[in-house]
Amino acid sequence: MAGAFSLQIVSPEGNVLKEEVEFVILPGEAGELGILPHHTALISGLKIGVIRYTLNSTVKRAAVAGGFVEVVDNSAIVLAETAELSEDIDIARAMEAKERAQKRLAALSSDTDVQRAELALRRAIARLSAAGEKK
Repeated sequence: MAGAFSLQIVSPEGNVLKEEVEFVILPGEAGELGILPHHTALISGLKIGVIRYTLNSTVKRAAVAGGFVEVVDNSAIVLAETAELSEDIDIARAMEAKERAQKRLAALSSDTDVQRAELALRRAIARLSAAGEKK
């Protein structure tokens, strides 16, 4: 494929994706990162969000919950805490997780771990966004 580069997404569970892609947008710590073929070398932290990549002129998505990306030698390797391709996301489960987190945040008590609930909410929203559902 002309004008392509290797995108690999790896999580602790194993390889999630390894494809030749035309373009990728990543949720970097300081904002979105756009990567094209022959991009300069780069290492960046990733936040909870959605990776969008173009494969055979079709935009595809994957949800990630943080990690790192390394771009070198016409390849991008994502090491993610968790990663799911859009077609693998259980939308009902993600909606339930979102509702649970919202309820925890709405009913704050002294034993509520606010940071954990906020992270769970952001992960659920990212999964729903990657799956194409409204937040």
